Amino acid sequence: MISTLQPDKMGSYAPEDVIFLLRDIGSAFLEMDNEKREQLIQSGIHYSEMLPVEQQPSDTYMNLFYKALDAYAERIAIAVGVVAEQIIENRGLENLILVSLARAGTPIGILIKRYIAIRYHVNVPHYSISILRGRGFDETAIRYILTQHPLGSLQFIDGWTGKGAITNELIQSCQKFNLQYQAQLSAKLAVLADPGHCAAIYGTREDFLIPSACLNSTVSGLVSRTVLNLQFMDANDFHGAKYYKELEAVDVSKLYIERIVTCFEQVQSKIVQQIQEQEISPITWEGMKSVQTIQRDFGIDNIHFIKPGVGETTRVLLRRIPWKILINPQYMHELKHILLLAQEKNVLVEEYSNMSYACCGLIKEL
Repeated sequence: MISTLQPDKMGSYAPEDVIFLLRDIGSAFLEMDNEKREQLIQSGIHYSEMLPVEQQPSDTYMNLFYKALDAYAERIAIAVGVVAEQIIENRGLENLILVSLARAGTPIGILIKRYIAIRYHVNVPHYSISILRGRGFDETAIRYILTQHPLGSLQFIDGWTGKGAITNELIQSCQKFNLQYQAQLSAKLAVLADPGHCAAIYGTREDFLIPSACLNSTVSGLVSRTVLNLQFMDANDFHGAKYYKELEAVDVSKLYIERIVTCFEQVQSKIVQQIQEQEISPITWEGMKSVQTIQRDFGIDNIHFIKPGVGETTRVLLRRIPWKILINPQYMHELKHILLLAQEKNVLVEEYSNMSYACCGLIKEL
């Protein structure tokens, strides 16, 4: 299983915060506008073979991001602490390796690493790897980690859950890898928010706004979505991504981390309290039941056109072609950025309360 390949240096984060196990495919031209991408995805081309154009958010939208960051920084810091403490209880610290799923998992992995360093004075290795729906995780990246850390206990981290597609992908990838290499990877996923009720380790099951979901690469170390397109890449190499150095002037990746890290000390008692009060309830896939209800109520043939939760709805508005956005009325006051994006893109917003999520994005069938 020894891996001799080396990843490219990627991203605007400090290398001590995270090592991206990715191949820089900056020379490949893969960006397409949302309309063209949507047509290709719906005609059967895998989403990982192309990239969305990274649009610069409006000043109004960036102001909303900063407001959301101020409003939610403490809540995120508490969720990070709760997740970190559960990881330590499950795995211990001795051989712990944090493996975040690029892109949404990367800032969360950094925050967990920073929390552990501040609270326990232990510097835990942290890598970010690619995982793709229908294609699994990047086995080259996993082999690299296990070559570097033969005794490593890998903890996979993501930002939030939607329907649970990535949770399922991780389970299948770990089973396949363990069989092939006689390894013992655990598919127990850790997330900040688990409204889909499909992660074993979570900070909360509430569907709340994680501000890093509001933006694309500019809050994820200037790294694009991950790519697996064998026209430009070798099948046995790391999955690819682009490093958008040209966006450095508007990069808020480090600012996001530092803003939340400053809250760790003041929320420590709340973290302890939440861990004591939080009964870890089993995985019920409750979110999937909501999705099936939505599918029935709106007559949607393809379940992949339903993207539940704040994070996924934001992504639909940023890089897909939305049909309509469903908003759970009780969360209306927390979804200003969703309403603004829907208004900017002229997308219909409909109130719908029959779901375990705050909102849901429905993709337009072309």
